Amino acid sequence: MKQIRIVTKDRPGILAEITDAMATACVNIEDLTAESTGSHAVVEMTVDRYDEALRALARTPFRAITEDILILKLLDRPGALAEIARRFKDARINLRSARTIHRAQGECIVAIDAENTDEARAIVRDVLIS
Repeated sequence: MKQIRIVTKDRPGILAEITDAMATACVNIEDLTAESTGSHAVVEMTVDRYDEALRALARTPFRAITEDILILKLLDRPGALAEIARRFKDARINLRSARTIHRAQGECIVAIDAENTDEARAIVRDVLIS
């Protein structure tokens, strides 16, 4: 699965501009995280129409970075994510981001962005959705 990341100088209205661009292009945002980190803002999202989202963002002042992410299904219990994070640590693979997408019925869906996607995919194959 692909993730779109935008890193930009923080100012009022960034999220409105990005979501307006998606709406105008009829792109549905499936998952979105937006954070301010000092003077910069970071927006990460997955969308239903990836190529159209990139074209829409190209018409804005924002530079989109695309990354492959791994979607994992874990048991929703204490320590489940720690076990996965330890696998990456033991393999010396840096995690760029991790976020919970959905929790229900004893399961947790987690999106992970890791360096060396192919090697990362191999070490989580048993819990990999996509």
